[in-house]
Parts: sequence; structure tokens; C-alpha cells
Amino acid sequence: MGKDFLPRMFEAFALEDESYTSKHGSTGLGLSITKSIVELMDGHIDVESEKGVGSKFTVTVILQKSPHNGSERCLSGGQHEKPRATLSGRTILLAEDLPVNAEIMAMILSMREMKAERAENGRIAVEMFKSHEPGYYSAILMDVRMPEMDGLEATRVIRSMDREDAKSIPIIALTANAFDEDVQNSLQAGLNAHLSKPVEPETVFRTLEELL
Repeated sequence: MGKDFLPRMFEAFALEDESYTSKHGSTGLGLSITKSIVELMDGHIDVESEKGVGSKFTVTVILQKSPHNGSERCLSGGQHEKPRATLSGRTILLAEDLPVNAEIMAMILSMREMKAERAENGRIAVEMFKSHEPGYYSAILMDVRMPEMDGLEATRVIRSMDREDAKSIPIIALTANAFDEDVQNSLQAGLNAHLSKPVEPETVFRTLEELL
């Protein structure tokens, strides 16, 4: 990549060569999504590049060493840890109106071999849930602020449906609003959990494992 392109290479939809889109179908979101995921892990990404030679990407993240070894299965006092649900192979309904946010969350879910099916707003999320048989979706990740129908109203509609999974499917709020009032509004609407953006991948995985 040329030096002129490096300062904007992580911007959404940025392409050094616009003709690449027509040839290969690129959207210019890959590097932007990668940078967002790295920053969600409190890390940073650096790049060295020379046009016609190659590029070197360096990702730096700080990981905590677990105090437990792989053979430990119980907590102190002899009580066994509650088994967590398996996430691999699950299909998650993702209600998110912003394409970049949806791409990031879909990539996060794929890290644990889950499939995301996106709804662009709450109304579409309701229609997608209604049109599939009970049990098709394992959980719903629901953005709160969306056009046409917001996440709280969409949750109320789903919870009121006359079908066996309408009351039991985990619905998790994804929102930038983290005040106590926002959390209470989510819970009163029928959501099971309230996660504030930006959401760390492990927080998403742990919440799903506990609710499924």
C-alpha cells in the first residue's frame, strides 16, 4: 500500500484502488472491523507497508493468565461450577441497523462458531423471529435504538406472541446507554440482559452461555 493511503486505511469503506470493488466485490470494511475488534480487547494494531513489496501488521493485546489449570472443574467448598451452554452451531438473530456494527458483532459470534442473521430494524427482527419455527434462533441480540421499531418495542411484541419460545428465548440488549434507568427499561420490556457498547467478546460469550 502507498504511504498516502496508510493514514486512512482503517476507515470504513476506505479503498486504495476503487476498481478493486468491481473486480472482487470488496466493501472496504475488513480493516475497520479488525481494528474495532482489537480495540475491544484493549489492544492496538500497527502496520508497515511498502507498495509493491508487502505489508506487515502487528497486533498487540494484553492477556491475563488464568489462575486455574485445565483440570479444575469446581469452585471452593466442593461445589461444582454450573455447566455452561455450548455456543458452537447456534444461530443468533442480530437486530442492528448500522452495517459496521453488525459486521463486527457477526465476526465476534463467528469466533465461537455461531451464525448471525441480521435484521436492519426492530420490525424486521419481529418478522424474522415470527417466520421461523420455534427453536431456530437460540438468542436475540437486540440493539435498542433502531428506525421503524426500536429494540424495546420489538422485544415487547416478541414476548407477546402466542408460541412456545416467545417467552423463553434469551433477548440481550446492545446499547450505548448504560444508565440505571436504561437498564431498568430493558428489563421491564422483557430483555434478559443489558450490555453496553462497545461490548467485549468474552462478555457476549459469557452472557450467552449463562442464558442459554
